[in-house]
Amino acid sequence: MTIEEKIASFFKLTDQNWMRHANPWSVWTRYTVLPAIVLAFWSRAYLRMWSLIPIAASILWMFLNPVIFGRPKSTKNWASKSVLGERVWTNRDKVEIPKHHQTLPKILNGVSFAGTLLVIWGMITLTICPTVLGISLTYLGKSWFLDRMVWLYEDMKHLPEYKQWLY
Repeated sequence: MTIEEKIASFFKLTDQNWMRHANPWSVWTRYTVLPAIVLAFWSRAYLRMWSLIPIAASILWMFLNPVIFGRPKSTKNWASKSVLGERVWTNRDKVEIPKHHQTLPKILNGVSFAGTLLVIWGMITLTICPTVLGISLTYLGKSWFLDRMVWLYEDMKHLPEYKQWLY
């Protein structure tokens, strides 16, 4: 089981929920999660215990976002293809992916992870530079990763395992 499969399971990404997450509204609004979490945790500086409300709301948004939107009307758009490519990537231990897709996604996930560590440090210390740099690295890595997932999906969509996603 890949780490991505474990994460998908944690977020309850069943077959139906993967397709809900492939809705472009889910993809684009997912970009609001990190700033919401950062602002919520930074609010502890002035809200004290009341900051638990925005913290809880931002974490709830992180879990609800992939599943609250309906199935997309079409999967012939960048956002939907990026999620479907993520699903192909997640399934790579069962269906082999081409060699040219095997390395860069791992590097890009590493960039995102490094950014996340900087964000956490910035949130703990209430320091803006590591927080902003971390958010930037996280989004750079994730956005480039998603773009690679579109390419992966385009290379793999002809396989019988993935044809049901074409509409």
